[in-house]
Amino acid sequence: MKSTGMVRKVDELGRIVLPAEIRQSMDIKVKDSLEIFTEKERIILQKYSPSCIFCDNVDNVILFREKRVCAECLQALKRQI
Repeated sequence: MKSTGMVRKVDELGRIVLPAEIRQSMDIKVKDSLEIFTEKERIILQKYSPSCIFCDNVDNVILFREKRVCAECLQALKRQI
């Protein structure tokens, strides 16, 4: 994990502002959804993408090693091994 050196305070409503530089570099636009993960003492934000990372299928998608993969692509990956 890479540190940005940026620090933001949580406001009274529990909100933080993502710096413009980070939003631009991660292609996060107004109204985009972010997924929230926790790992021990860390909070991880990730741009939400409910579709398969390979074919953009939204049916039968599972989370495999923190990536969304549809059943068909998962089977194709297994055949490659």
